[in-house]
Amino acid sequence: MSHLSPEEQWRVEHARMHAKHRGHEAMHAEMVLILIATLVVAQLLLVQWKQRHPRSYNMVTLFQMWVVPLYFTVKLHWWRFLVIWIFFSAVTAFVTFRATRKPLVQTTPRLVYKWFLLIYKISYATGIVGYMAVMFTLFGLNLLFKIKPEDAMDFGISLLFYGLYYGVLERDFAEMCADYMASTIGFYSESGMPTKHLSDSMCAVCGQQIFVDVSEEGIIENTYRLSCNHVFHEFCIRGWCIVGKKQTCPYCKEKVDLKRMFSNPWERPHVMYGQLLDWLRYLVAWQPVIIGLVQGINYILGLE
Repeated sequence: MSHLSPEEQWRVEHARMHAKHRGHEAMHAEMVLILIATLVVAQLLLVQWKQRHPRSYNMVTLFQMWVVPLYFTVKLHWWRFLVIWIFFSAVTAFVTFRATRKPLVQTTPRLVYKWFLLIYKISYATGIVGYMAVMFTLFGLNLLFKIKPEDAMDFGISLLFYGLYYGVLERDFAEMCADYMASTIGFYSESGMPTKHLSDSMCAVCGQQIFVDVSEEGIIENTYRLSCNHVFHEFCIRGWCIVGKKQTCPYCKEKVDLKRMFSNPWERPHVMYGQLLDWLRYLVAWQPVIIGLVQGINYILGLE
């Protein structure tokens, strides 16, 4: 074996594995049935948990997304990911701490949305570059730059993972901070009527004055009016909808028409990217737990 190339060694190991498992078709079929049954039952339980107790579901999901990759990072010695994870966690912890303080400092909502919007845009760009690198490798374009296929594919998959992981994580942290800040300001409550009256010159997201009329072009920032006629700073309502994952008015809870808000075709991919991240959070947070549960069942039943 020592005289064989790595590719030849892999082929020998692959042949040994097939020889070892020859004749185990019935056992393999049983393992597949256990996997499918566990996935179905787990999905039903998670859906019921999310519908009945959304707050606890979101908190546990966020904690798992934050901690589970850390375990594999330390185990597999991915030190670059660990450094980025520590930096992201430190800044996000500071921003979250500011967002949960009472009374809320006037500059905190802008700080929160700026940080999470920055991470959102970086993750979006990183994911796009990673996807393009993977596609270029599949079409063999990496050979034009004399880059090995395995190196190009590793680069693309790594960027794709970074973009999707931190994109999912920042959206959940942003949603949690948005709920805390909106409840503290008083113009929004998860259930029931708001505790404060909203004037026409006040933004319900940040609680600050609106100086630019809806029909005017602002020098620094424009003002946006929803279909329910409530007005907000454009940056605030975009952060509320895209980053904070809210699709209702922060005051009256009327559904926001995202297609009308993002009429520019170049902005609509951000909305679709956000929906993709919401779907991927299940894979990041719960898939490792479900796979671990399946392996535990197989071990108890003596299946290998």
